[in-house]
Amino acid sequence: MACGILLSLANCLNAQTANLPVSGYAQTSVNGVVFRGNSVVTFGQTQYVAYYDGNGNVILAKRTLGSTTWQSSTTQYTGTVTDAHRSVSIMVDGDGYLHMAFDMHGTALRYCKSTAPGSLTLGSLAPMVGTNEATTTYPQFFRLADGNLLFLYRDGSSGNGNVVLNRYDTKTRAWARVYTNLIDGQGARNPYTQMQIDPNGVIHLSWVWRETADVATNHDMCYARSRDNGVTWEKSTGETYAIPINATTAEYAAKIAQSSELINQTSIYGDEKSRPYIATYWAPSSGIPQYQLIYNTGNAWKTFQISQRTMDFSLSGTGTKKIPISRPQIMVDGGSDSIGIYMVFRDTERNSKVSLAHTSNLGKTPWTTTDLTSYTVDSWEPTFDTERWKTSHVLDLFVQRMGQGDGETLANLAPQTVTVLEWKPPASTGLAKAGSVERVGIPLGSGTAPYDAVGRKRSEDPNRRILTHGVPGGDAVVEIPGN
Repeated sequence: MACGILLSLANCLNAQTANLPVSGYAQTSVNGVVFRGNSVVTFGQTQYVAYYDGNGNVILAKRTLGSTTWQSSTTQYTGTVTDAHRSVSIMVDGDGYLHMAFDMHGTALRYCKSTAPGSLTLGSLAPMVGTNEATTTYPQFFRLADGNLLFLYRDGSSGNGNVVLNRYDTKTRAWARVYTNLIDGQGARNPYTQMQIDPNGVIHLSWVWRETADVATNHDMCYARSRDNGVTWEKSTGETYAIPINATTAEYAAKIAQSSELINQTSIYGDEKSRPYIATYWAPSSGIPQYQLIYNTGNAWKTFQISQRTMDFSLSGTGTKKIPISRPQIMVDGGSDSIGIYMVFRDTERNSKVSLAHTSNLGKTPWTTTDLTSYTVDSWEPTFDTERWKTSHVLDLFVQRMGQGDGETLANLAPQTVTVLEWKPPASTGLAKAGSVERVGIPLGSGTAPYDAVGRKRSEDPNRRILTHGVPGGDAVVEIPGN
């Protein structure tokens, strides 16, 4: 049954939750940082989750898709949960073995894998390659189409580090080094990356540069892609990179100055035509940080402001920051000229709930925003099951309320319920219907851009109007022809 225009969008969303049997550590955001790669992952019909419990033990759990019953295991491993950098990342290879890296912040690699396919029992800690594994941070796994894995991490420190890339071969069951220095900070800076593999197998990698340990020195957004599983890398123009990539040779998708409240480590997504989309935030000329989309049309880079926030804040200093908004996760639906964008985020302006912004056709249809939870998640950031989204376009989010003090200080919060929130895009996202109630009518045609900041097409026809409908959780803005 179609949803009425005046109903809450949340009531129209096909969403359900599956609570885990063990609560998660909540005094820092270690279970909910955006750079966990992955927190939740599906292989076949089995979904796996990893996180820290209230005592810092690593918990592994699995369920059959469609079930709300989890089998969990308290592993032999613990982590330094007071440091939010030291998150847990997992992936399952093409043979069904679960791989895990955890508890790393400028420290030795901590890596292990399951003792058998489908098992929650983990083997001993082991090196991958054995070199450049002493000062590791930000471990992320990616599964290739052939079932092999890639592993990306930083070697070095904030303001002085390089990007390392390894590959796991399911035939040999061994790791090999692809690049010891894929992106070179040249001893003067370090890249903060986000990476994704699109439906065509193209790897998309973007990053900001940071000059020192101070987050205020973040600047610019760069880009590279690989069409051969990470062996060779190129710019969006097809020009081949010489490796390592550095600040001089990098392609700049957007030039963003230092002290612009630019955040590091967000998300990137490549659509069915292998066009990249990067979601992040920084402060434009208004001075208030806004969610931004950087994307490539196939021949040019463009930026698009998604949000219209009114609450100001400033990024500066070192360590994990207590920030009123989360870093965003982006998913793209559609490979033709109709480009649907989904952005998951958390904002104190929406009472720090799990929120979803969506447009069904970038630049041509309105953005709507709704909340996927009725409760606050405090300092949570979104991570999701990338593999299930690829195969089924079902969004499974790791959700847990968690605190975070500024500069690695602790919040006074007891362990909290961990859940996987499952959301399915509606079959139709069109909201304009005959007989819908007009609340506000304003003329279009002002400004010079073809589309405004919320995706409405501008028109020189003064008889064309937009209608804003009072939809709880986010007004829907719909353009209609004049009568």
